[in-house]
Amino acid sequence: MPTSFNESVIEEFRANGGQVGGPFEGGNLLLLTTTGATSGTARTTPLGYVRHGGSLLIVASNLGAPGHPHWYRNLLAHPVVDVEIGIRAYQALAVPAEGAGRDELFARVVREAPGYGDHQAETARTLPVVVLEPAVPDDGQSPREVRTLADKILQVHDQLRFQLRLVTADVDAHLAALAAHEGPGAPPVPGLGLQIRQRCLAFCQALEFHHTSEDGHLFPGIARYHPRLTDVFDRLRAEHRTVARLQNGLVALSADLGAVDPPYFRGELARLTAELTAHLDYEEETILPLVAEVPWPPAPPA
Repeated sequence: MPTSFNESVIEEFRANGGQVGGPFEGGNLLLLTTTGATSGTARTTPLGYVRHGGSLLIVASNLGAPGHPHWYRNLLAHPVVDVEIGIRAYQALAVPAEGAGRDELFARVVREAPGYGDHQAETARTLPVVVLEPAVPDDGQSPREVRTLADKILQVHDQLRFQLRLVTADVDAHLAALAAHEGPGAPPVPGLGLQIRQRCLAFCQALEFHHTSEDGHLFPGIARYHPRLTDVFDRLRAEHRTVARLQNGLVALSADLGAVDPPYFRGELARLTAELTAHLDYEEETILPLVAEVPWPPAPPA
C-alpha cells in the first residue's frame, strides 16, 4: 500500500529528531496525536505551530476548507492529546480559544505564519485557534517520589485533586465575571466557555480511567491477599458508581455550553468534589497501608 503524504512526514519527523524537509523545511512542526471522537483510535497529524508563553498554538485551518479537520473534532471529544516536538513527547490539554481571545491569538499566529491568513480568507468559517497547554500543570510543589504502589496511588490522587481545583477555580472566575458584567446585551461569554468544558472533560475522563483500573485490576489483586476486606472493596466500588453518576452529569451539562446554567453547574461540581474528596480520603486510609511495601514500577516477569 502506498505511503500517504502525512505518513511519510511522520516517519521522517521521527527518524530525524523532528527535522523534516520539503514544504515543512525550516518551519515549526509538531506531531499531534488525538483519540478518534467515535472510533477511539489514535490518529497522528503533522501540524505547524506557534509558541505562546509556555503553550503552543495550532490552527484548525484545513487549508481553508469549509469544514473543520478531523483532529479538531477529535480533541473536542478527548481533550488530552499527545504532542511530539523534536525528540520530546508529552501530553497536553487542548483548549480552543474563544471570542476576542481567539482573535488576538489568531493575529499573533498570522504575524508569524501569514499563510493562515490566506486560509481564513478562503472560507466562511472562523478558523479555530487551539492552545496546547501541559495536561497536568505545575502545582508549584516538588514532584512526589514514587517508589511503591502506595506512592503511585497518591501521585494519581494528587493530580486528580489538583485538576479538580483548576476546574473549580475556572468556574468561580467565570461566575465572578458574569456577576461583574454591566450594561446592555449578553455577557461576553454566555454559558460556561470552552476552557471550562475542556478541563472538566479531561478531568472526568482521567477519573473514569483511574476508577476503571482500580475496579478491574487493583482491588481484585489486593483482595486475593486480604479477603477479609470484602466490605471495604464493596464500599469503594459503590462510591465509584456514585462519583461516576456525578461526573457523567457534569459532562452532559457541558455538552451544550450556551444552555448550561453556570451556578447550577457549580453546585453539581461542589457535590462531586465532596463525594470524591471523601472517597479518596477513605481509600488512602484503608488501601495505602496494604501496598506501602509493593515496589513501583513492578518488576518485569522473569
